[in-house]
Amino acid sequence: MPEELATRAGLFLVPFAAWFAWWAWSRHTGRPMGSTPWPWLFAAGAFLVGISLIGGAVFHRDNRGEAYVPAEATASGRVIPGHFEERAQKPR
Repeated sequence: MPEELATRAGLFLVPFAAWFAWWAWSRHTGRPMGSTPWPWLFAAGAFLVGISLIGGAVFHRDNRGEAYVPAEATASGRVIPGHFEERAQKPR
């Protein structure tokens, strides 16, 4: 979950990073710049996050034919993480 949040935050910040890199380069070369287009930067960041959410939903692995096995703690203190296993086929 933290990795997904960091990825989405990074995608949101891409337009801001691109804008401020361009702004720094234009100041370095002496070109005049207008005001910062905050609404457009927020919209572009939200668009990238939205596309990543849609892509995650479309390309997510389907686990409907599997059963979830919850995490377990053994007697020795080792934790077995939760996972999906194939469901046993019902005999006909």
